[in-house]
Amino acid sequence: MHAYSLEEGTRLVKAARHAIELYITSREFRGDAVERTLSDFNQKHGVFVTIYHYPTRTLRGCIGFPEGVGEMKKLVVEAAVAAAAEDPRFVPVSHLEFEHATIEVSVLSPMERIQGSAEQIKKQVKIGRDGLVIEYGYHKGLLLPIVPVEEHWSVPRFLDEVCVKAGLPEHTWTHGTASLYRFSSQVFGEKEPRGKIEEIRLEEA
Repeated sequence: MHAYSLEEGTRLVKAARHAIELYITSREFRGDAVERTLSDFNQKHGVFVTIYHYPTRTLRGCIGFPEGVGEMKKLVVEAAVAAAAEDPRFVPVSHLEFEHATIEVSVLSPMERIQGSAEQIKKQVKIGRDGLVIEYGYHKGLLLPIVPVEEHWSVPRFLDEVCVKAGLPEHTWTHGTASLYRFSSQVFGEKEPRGKIEEIRLEEA
């Protein structure tokens, strides 16, 4: 995966914030106006945009694309707007509320299949490095690498929770009939609303 510099990550986060602001305040939102500021971001990676309330760091929205279904400059704009307006867990973010929010952009590595017995699977997952995706029939769930770090989950709990996220019973990952994947991410985020942007290293979170 292309490793992004802090300067590149800063541009992605600023573009995500700009896209949300335009969407909230403009009657005729045009994402291409933001995409043009990222004209050199032609790589295809999965990407998620996360919105947190500041300073509580309460989740306020998180939407993205697990795999690179388009160019980065387009996906980050679409994910940002969706995180603010289309996350089914929340009402859309208001303009006033957005003034008290921080933005994070997570760039995902390609998915890597995990297979084996329950014990073998657990050995292949590392908290602070891996995110998880599970697919079973029409069910699909994804948890970013930062989630088990913030929630202080063990590896088995992390595996159970990605099943729950997909609307599946816990322990579905042990059955051998579901498809399980791991991925890593590079995360850039604001320390405070409109503030300094830094790369967030999950092992230190």
